[in-house]
Amino acid sequence: MTRPNAPFKKTFFPSSAMRIERRADGCILVTPELPLASYLSNLPKVLAQRAARHPEKTYLAERRGGKNAPWTHASYAEINSRAQAVAAWLLARGIDRKRSVLILSGNSIAHAIIKYGAMSARIPACPVSVNYALMGGDYGRLKHVIQLVRPAVVFAEQTALYQKALENVDFGDAAIITDNPDAITRLVGSGERFATASVLATAITAAVAESIETIEPDEPTLYMLTSGSTSLPKAVIQTQRMLASNLAQGQQVLGATAGWDDVMLDWLPWNHVSGAYTKMGTLTSGGTLYIDGGRPMPGAFDESLQNLKEIAPKFYVNVPFGYAMLADAIEKDDDLRRRFFGSLRLALYGGAGLPQSLYDRFQQLAVDTVGERIFFTTGYGATETSSGCMAIYFPTEEVGIGLPMPGLTLKLVPNADRYEVRLKGPMITPGYLGLSADENRKIFDDEGFYRTGDAAQLHDPGDLGQGLKFAGRLAEEFKLSSGTWVSAGRLRAQLIEALSPFVSDILVCGENRDRLAILVWPKAASTAVSDIALDAEITARLYRFNQGRGASERITSFAILREPPSVDAHEVSDKGTINQRVALLRRAADVDRLYQQPEL
Repeated sequence: MTRPNAPFKKTFFPSSAMRIERRADGCILVTPELPLASYLSNLPKVLAQRAARHPEKTYLAERRGGKNAPWTHASYAEINSRAQAVAAWLLARGIDRKRSVLILSGNSIAHAIIKYGAMSARIPACPVSVNYALMGGDYGRLKHVIQLVRPAVVFAEQTALYQKALENVDFGDAAIITDNPDAITRLVGSGERFATASVLATAITAAVAESIETIEPDEPTLYMLTSGSTSLPKAVIQTQRMLASNLAQGQQVLGATAGWDDVMLDWLPWNHVSGAYTKMGTLTSGGTLYIDGGRPMPGAFDESLQNLKEIAPKFYVNVPFGYAMLADAIEKDDDLRRRFFGSLRLALYGGAGLPQSLYDRFQQLAVDTVGERIFFTTGYGATETSSGCMAIYFPTEEVGIGLPMPGLTLKLVPNADRYEVRLKGPMITPGYLGLSADENRKIFDDEGFYRTGDAAQLHDPGDLGQGLKFAGRLAEEFKLSSGTWVSAGRLRAQLIEALSPFVSDILVCGENRDRLAILVWPKAASTAVSDIALDAEITARLYRFNQGRGASERITSFAILREPPSVDAHEVSDKGTINQRVALLRRAADVDRLYQQPEL
């Protein structure tokens, strides 16, 4: 597909000028010339200020009861008063601040209230993936998190949904808050049970205002769990200064274009930083967030599409697979396409690299609909950086990870034909819960830069101002049996691009084997194509892809996976991205069969 030749919708970005220091050892330091705007490192106080400024304005809205249910609205004043009631309840229990409040809930108004209440009481909150409680089995990940964060309180919003976990997992002496505590037949631990309604009815005392006023910017306020794709999850310590500085970055760079003070619609889970960022970014901007109960997965995306027909945001966030599903849908629905592109001013992708072909396809749809292209940005970052701390906020035709936003210094360390990405700024974590000071120091280099473990390349080696592109995770690299290094993350992105639009994702195989092969999940639209035709198309494209490539990139065989990636088996993260190592271990038999096939 050729790139559409049309102007972008108007954007309102600040200067992206950078100070660049090139060192003799090849390292490059990149710092925005624009200083970070001032911010208040106290989100409960920000919430109270918003509630005083526009008390009746809706902060959060949700559907209770599925995609056909009406929207339930909660104003800034309502959420502030309920959060302070939760704080009063927590303070009255005299909870040790070395404990935590475990939030076992999807995105909801009540989830936000409990989190802000815990912040106000200065007790760290830890939102947990609902999958940890819904999968059953031995609840190994949930038990690991309980041992790690030592909850004094567990909020499980829907008793019926989490009942099996509540009745079979030992939460110790943690108090259980849920909507129908009488339905729980037994508790393994010694904690009491409380109805959510009774906690929200707690009288707000003077102790709450005193607690909020004494919040320290650098004390732990959240424990955010890593994805745990290759091991058990770690709890990243997040502080008020981290969150507030990161939110200030985004608002300063993207807020005017994105219209965060207007209406937002987002599905990303709040137990991950990207979804949590949207919730808190809406707060600091004074906007309204509609909680999208759908997600980009078969059978769940219809709700998102219905919501987009009702709520037309100026700013839209999704993972690349979600954009592919959206492009499929809006190609078939003229009303949805006009509604979506009519309001949209800025789109953000995260979780993985966006294939250039999908970017061009999306832009062509925009041009055909409104005569203009939509500016795409990214939110590059990690749980350890609060959320996205790099972005594209400068003219470009390329997808990538952009440049640092104000307040962040980027350090690029040479690594073969790439650079290792290291970061320093107030939005960086002090470390992981449960690790010693010595162990936590190891995640930083000798200059205090956080080692992300990611690799990047310059779009234009002669002009760093054109930004960077993602070049894989260093941890995803492996060796063939010949000793040849393979950059699997970068190779996967190249292959998805080469095999588009026939594949949705790929597993790169070959560790400790003599050659590379791939397992392919076909795109939904490709299922209508016969197996013979699909095999022939992929074979032809792989032949073209392999031209001129060495052993570290040449694909020698492939197989098509008909079983979709499993959420229950942790093959799919809550963000909709594939956990490569988990999927490869689970599908070891498929990998073995790959290497019994003749080479292409």
